[in-house]
Amino acid sequence: MSKKPQDGVESDDAHAMPRLDVGRLGDLLGFHLRMAHVAIYRDFAETTADLALTQKQLAVMELVAANPGTSQIDLAHTLGTDRATMMALVNRLAARDLIERRPSSADRRRQELHLTKEGRAMLTRARKLIDIHEQRFVDLFSLAEMDALLAALKRIYEER
Repeated sequence: MSKKPQDGVESDDAHAMPRLDVGRLGDLLGFHLRMAHVAIYRDFAETTADLALTQKQLAVMELVAANPGTSQIDLAHTLGTDRATMMALVNRLAARDLIERRPSSADRRRQELHLTKEGRAMLTRARKLIDIHEQRFVDLFSLAEMDALLAALKRIYEER
């Protein structure tokens, strides 16, 4: 059972971990964004472990579900990754028969991405788990706080 920090030490009975003074880091936006990201990432990984899919892979599946026929280049641009990384992500999903590539009827050089039947079923399973995961963090905020937080975060990445 976890106790409140006392004299710089947090105790969970058998394991005492020192709580470091974060110093100047405590005033840095990037530090707090990183710490929040780590907390959310760990919870996501634990919640969705049985799916054996990463956050990026599930993001790709969500984008393909919302935009059938999209391209790897469009996905890479939306997620802020390079083409090689996106190709590797799509290759892994295709190897699991979750996404398929189809030639475009409008431009033979372009390949369109679509979820397979298995991909749609996996995404349905994933969404249920993601909703549980997401709710744990959304519940920390009022509706107004959540709206403000999302608006503030979007301002950071949409302004760049």
